[in-house]
Amino acid sequence: MMAVVSTPEDEAGATGVTVRDLYRQHRWDLVRLASLLVHERADAEEVVQDAFVKTLVAWDGMPDRRKALPYLRSAVLNGCRSRLRHQKVVDRAPTDNTSAAPATPEQAAVATDEQRRVLDALRSLPARQRECLVLRYYLDLSEAEIADTLDISAGSVKTHAHRGLAALADRLEEDA
Repeated sequence: MMAVVSTPEDEAGATGVTVRDLYRQHRWDLVRLASLLVHERADAEEVVQDAFVKTLVAWDGMPDRRKALPYLRSAVLNGCRSRLRHQKVVDRAPTDNTSAAPATPEQAAVATDEQRRVLDALRSLPARQRECLVLRYYLDLSEAEIADTLDISAGSVKTHAHRGLAALADRLEEDA
């Protein structure tokens, strides 16, 4: 079977943007987004790669390519949700290994106690609250962009962000 390879001109369509452009411009932002939601950097990178593959597959049928970046963000968030659900199943399974693997020196050097506390508190929030906070304060998206990415109303974004901030403050205060 022969693979069909599109040219940049074929990919660009009317908007002039290509999947390659999106990849070059937004890959690391999306990896950072995913790494705030899943626990391992490798998982985050894999989720982002899967999102780009899905975008490439859907590219020809995408009616409005200006919405490709929100589509990618949604695909990353959905991939993170899926990864976290899978991890819960794995965590519930009994294992013979009673000792946890130590963090790599790189992870230990990068993650301070404060960062770990904040990330742990963030990860303990309900999914929508966590996603709204990460998209707002990490990617600096507007309420409209978050609403578009999560496919919810701007009012819901405000509610989730407000509740998430309050819960995060409570958790960090309890921890201190």
